[in-house]
Amino acid sequence: MLRLEHVSKIYPTGEVLKDINWEVKPGDRVGLVGVNGAGKSTQLKIIAGEIEPTTGVVIRPASLHIAYLTQEFEVDPTRTVREEFWRAFGEANEVHENLSRVHRQLETADPDSLDRLLHEMDRYQRLFEGMDGYGLEARIEKILPELGFELDDGDRLISAFSGGWQMRMSLGKILLQSPDLLLLDEPTNHLDLETIEWLETYLKKLTTPMVIVSHDREFLDRLCTQIVETERGISTTYLGNYSAYLQQKAELRDAQLSAYERQQKDLEKQQAFVDRFRASATRSTQAKSREKQLDKIERVEAPDSDVRTLHFRFPPAPRSGREVVIIKDLTHAYDDKILFLSANLLIERGDRVAFLGPNGAGKSTLLHLMVGSEQPTDGAAMLGDHNVIPGYFEQNQAEALDLKRTVMQTIHDEVPKWTNEEVRTLLGRFLFSGDTVFKNVEALSGGEKARLALAKMLLRPANLLILDEPTNHLDIPAKEMLEEALQHYDGTAIIVSHDRYFISQVANKIVEIRDGELRLYRGDYHYYLDKIAEEKDKAQLASIEAEKAEKTAAKRSKQKEKEKAKRTQAKN
Repeated sequence: MLRLEHVSKIYPTGEVLKDINWEVKPGDRVGLVGVNGAGKSTQLKIIAGEIEPTTGVVIRPASLHIAYLTQEFEVDPTRTVREEFWRAFGEANEVHENLSRVHRQLETADPDSLDRLLHEMDRYQRLFEGMDGYGLEARIEKILPELGFELDDGDRLISAFSGGWQMRMSLGKILLQSPDLLLLDEPTNHLDLETIEWLETYLKKLTTPMVIVSHDREFLDRLCTQIVETERGISTTYLGNYSAYLQQKAELRDAQLSAYERQQKDLEKQQAFVDRFRASATRSTQAKSREKQLDKIERVEAPDSDVRTLHFRFPPAPRSGREVVIIKDLTHAYDDKILFLSANLLIERGDRVAFLGPNGAGKSTLLHLMVGSEQPTDGAAMLGDHNVIPGYFEQNQAEALDLKRTVMQTIHDEVPKWTNEEVRTLLGRFLFSGDTVFKNVEALSGGEKARLALAKMLLRPANLLILDEPTNHLDIPAKEMLEEALQHYDGTAIIVSHDRYFISQVANKIVEIRDGELRLYRGDYHYYLDKIAEEKDKAQLASIEAEKAEKTAAKRSKQKEKEKAKRTQAKN
């Protein structure tokens, strides 16, 4: 279907891709992985034809229709949902808009313009029918409920919908074009868990081949049939999902290391023989022969171990009291929207609590209430009163950095007594080296800003970490290092994240915000999922029992009515 052969891409700033070779076949769901800056999005743009490779070719049929869902959802907030879906059809959409315009004009037309408008309507009507306009209209009506919309939603303005629903619109516009290949660039960014799970389920049902760039490991695990890793500009293909890729990569590395070590031992043995007998009168010929053989041996490369990854630990802090966060009878509302209603929760020393809930449920607001930057409508949300030292990473922390300062200055501002060498050592642990430490913050990527903001957190020891979407913009290796740091952290952590894999690695308790309550699950993410499944099963069983009881009651009532009618008839 589509194949990349020896593709490279060189920009004025340097070589991004060196030797890319992989293919997409019917039924494939390919996940592209690699550190930030490895060239994943560049490969999608080359496939989509937005940019040309420096060398190499992309082999594909001329008729192949490729659809590209970018990181920014391309929807017009001033249009209705139905109008936005019509934009998927290009020329047919133009005819549809003209036909709608003529219909509106006919409603208020004067007699002089009526004949002209009727001729215009007839012309557009024939064009519309020739393009199978009514068939296209039926496809829009069919896809609305498939994407989770009510039919009435088609007439609502896009501006009334959240980012998650706008993602569904963007996806719907693409699918209406019946693509042969679907490209998805970070489709789960800024989506809540409910929408991510919906997207997974929806994409699984599609037969359209797809290429996915994502840092969401759970998403890659559940969807992908193969993984293509880009490392130092070179691609390697692994069959299976993300977990299978990790296993295969580890096995290949172990096999390569064993082969390298075996060869090194043999080479050392042969070299020792050459060195020992090179000057020997009786064995010098044999030594020279072995030396020539050594020169001809193809060397096994040592496994790459110097790919730079983020490495850090949170600094130790004084021990806090047992009660770290106390939420008691908390009620909080914005206008008519009630976020919390008499909610209660106690977070204790050593807890690593993940807060879950859909976008708009009040997760970030709850963190603001805890640290006192916002006051509750009623009740209390506060830190414990015994030696609780918080460190707060806000969702927009990276954007709060001073854009005009350099990376070095950003750290020096926090610790003015540190030497340049001490600052550079810290920054090196966060992958800032060489001249990058002199870059202005405004020139950094989203991932670089997030790393810099995390580095700032290390400068002040805290025994309570409050982390609001800390993995946003981080690549997979950086997420893994943050997970490891939290696993070794001996304080208390409160985490808001939509990254399920991240939550499963770090949280030992889950709090779900539901119907204004804080529902505590005393276990990790998988324990939470099991409990949620149990609750759904119980609710379903209760619903079935209630339905049975209702039918039985209705049947008895009907029987009583019949008996009463018979008695009345008998009296008469």
